Amino acid sequence: MKPVCLVIGAGAGIGGNVGKRFAAAGYHVVLCRRSNEQGLQDLVQQIEADGGSASGRLLNAAAEDSIEECVSSVEAEIGPIEVALYNLGAQIGNRSLEETSYKAFELGWRLGTFGLFRLASVLCPLMAERGKGSILVTSATSAMRGNSGQHSHAAAMGGRRMLCQSLNAQYASKGVHVAHILVDGAVDAPDTLGKMLGPEVFAQLREKHGGENDGLMLPAEMAETYFHIAHQHRSAWTHELDLRAFSDVAWWNHE
Repeated sequence: MKPVCLVIGAGAGIGGNVGKRFAAAGYHVVLCRRSNEQGLQDLVQQIEADGGSASGRLLNAAAEDSIEECVSSVEAEIGPIEVALYNLGAQIGNRSLEETSYKAFELGWRLGTFGLFRLASVLCPLMAERGKGSILVTSATSAMRGNSGQHSHAAAMGGRRMLCQSLNAQYASKGVHVAHILVDGAVDAPDTLGKMLGPEVFAQLREKHGGENDGLMLPAEMAETYFHIAHQHRSAWTHELDLRAFSDVAWWNHE
């Protein structure tokens, strides 16, 4: 039986590339995303064409019991989940306090913090019982710094970071490794940053900073870090780290 890696938030950027990396190492990868079933199946087929093992599921993580049922189904039908990646974004755009509705703020929390809590609630006890497991959590600069217009996102990511710390405080000694991975910069991901900026602006960003300039973080390279963290010896676990392109200024050095 192959080890199982569950990816929640498997787009063409970080999630999809992490899935490819684990599949290349012999994992069966379960790829979950909210929409675009064709894109999901294309990703599965890419992994299989490269000799890997994968399956795809559409998952609305904000829906009641969706995450819990997904974990239970994977455990029962495919096998024990050894690694889980929580890669859902919670960015609702740059909005002033007056422009941030209760509904929009709550959506950020549901995707940013509550979804991870739900995943941990069902998966951490299973991993603890087995004495091993890794939960990798993609986060953002907003987890460290709340900027103007980022009320929802900063609250959600800050909560995500503290939840990771609390989970480690309870479960690290039981063999469950939770890693908070802070992405401090722009990622070359067309279906996340590309959608948020729009195709024209994203193309300009790629032309100026991407390619041989290495100014945009490449998801395939980031996936190597995710894979390494999941396979660290328990005497030297990484619980938090930040990733950025070499040419970017770190979050703590910005004015």
